[in-house]
Amino acid sequence: MSLREELPAGPQPYLLSNSRPTRHQTLFALCISAVLACACLAAVPFARIRLEGTEGLLPAYAAAMLLVEVITAALLLATYSVQRSLAVLVLSSAYLFSGLLALPWALTFPGVFDAFGLDTGMQSTATIAAVRRLGFALLVLAYAVLRNQDGRTEEPPVSSRPILTSVGMVGLCVALLTLAVFLDPGTLPEFMVSTRDVSGLWSYVSATALILYATTLLILLRGRRSVLDLWLIVVIVTLSIEIILLSYVSGGIRLSVGWWAGRVYGLVSASIVLLALLSQTTALHAKLAHAVSQERRIRESRLTMMEALSASIAHEINQPLSSMVTNANAAARWLDKPRPEIDEAQDAIEDIVSDGHRAGRIIEGIRMIFQKSSRDRELLDVKTLVKDVLRRWQADARRTGVALETYLEEEPVTVVGNRVQLQQVISNLVANPIDAVNEATGGERVVQLRTRQHDRNWVQVSVEDTGPGVALDDADRIFEAFFTTKPEGMGMGLMFCRSVIESHGGRLWLERDRPGGAAFRFTLPRLE
Repeated sequence: MSLREELPAGPQPYLLSNSRPTRHQTLFALCISAVLACACLAAVPFARIRLEGTEGLLPAYAAAMLLVEVITAALLLATYSVQRSLAVLVLSSAYLFSGLLALPWALTFPGVFDAFGLDTGMQSTATIAAVRRLGFALLVLAYAVLRNQDGRTEEPPVSSRPILTSVGMVGLCVALLTLAVFLDPGTLPEFMVSTRDVSGLWSYVSATALILYATTLLILLRGRRSVLDLWLIVVIVTLSIEIILLSYVSGGIRLSVGWWAGRVYGLVSASIVLLALLSQTTALHAKLAHAVSQERRIRESRLTMMEALSASIAHEINQPLSSMVTNANAAARWLDKPRPEIDEAQDAIEDIVSDGHRAGRIIEGIRMIFQKSSRDRELLDVKTLVKDVLRRWQADARRTGVALETYLEEEPVTVVGNRVQLQQVISNLVANPIDAVNEATGGERVVQLRTRQHDRNWVQVSVEDTGPGVALDDADRIFEAFFTTKPEGMGMGLMFCRSVIESHGGRLWLERDRPGGAAFRFTLPRLE
């Protein structure tokens, strides 16, 4: 049988009652059982030593049992409200029944509340203890039988009637038993021969409880086990040790060392499921907090992505739109002359049409980036890509007095990629240095493009300029979204370029430690 954790199929939530125990949890439970079994041996040599005057501790013990078992029942009812398992409802009734009976058990204990007129005889406490012990054992056995017979529903009913009915029936049983003990104590079975010593009849109660626990243990060990089943096994082991200490090791002598040791084991057994449920509740709250935090981060990331998409589109479309405006103004000037130069105006209009188509291709390219799609890729010659981009920038470079120099490989270098995206990358890397050298005062105004084979399977494209370069403080952030050193910049161009190159299996970086100017380089896998 596999011990790995496994969530149940379907929409069932993660609960102690429907999740498989991990190997770590199983080993931990075995260790606890072994430690408890070994610890009881320490009480054996002193088990029948009477500890007179310790009955004053019983109210505190009973209050602790009442509190622990009622809280456990409440948490199990909360589990039932989610899972709607009849077995879990029965188990919650077991803990509620045992917890509520701890109160009349303490009230009727000889010598504890006699001063308040609550002396109901020797048999009252033992009778309540017998009903409490056997009732809990029977209900736990019912849980073990029912746990694998529960039907699973995708939508649990919202009615609270089963919970109210269960609590009402348990409360009624406890009330009737308490009334019977107080109103007619003379008819109760003779479990005690004195206020401290049990009769032979009590041994049947202990033996029956042990048989019920053994049967429950065998059922829980067979078949599929949940985390709740695992800790119930530890509870049954602990309760069995309690019975052995109370009824056999101590000889049934009340307020002896063995008897008090058994009571301690009873309190430990009552706390085990409570601690497991509290641990689960804490873990679920932590998971919920983490899920909320993660959802917030995802939402913020989506908003940032939408902002980045909008800014990227605006940034990339700005170049062809600016070119269209420039060509439109030029065409208007050609046509406004006394002798309109139709050919020049027609060339400008054709450039406008070309730029309009380029803007459409840019939008499509950006959409493909955010979809991370590999469609519309083809075999491309790097040298041809560079030349196509330079042809578009020649006029702007001449107008601003910038020299565009190229050093391209003679042999064709083929890559697989999206033509529009790669052209836009090269265009961005050329536009930035043209702006940079325009800001430089004095010296050469040169932008160089180089292509060369980088290792055997890569081609490298470099764009270098003689501008002011990139400040060291800016070099680490230059590829971040919305980071820009230009007053009118949007900080999307280089982020766009890196995203495109990386989606093509390459790498884009800024060359550092240059004496002057900036150098951007990117590599792409070449096709042999």
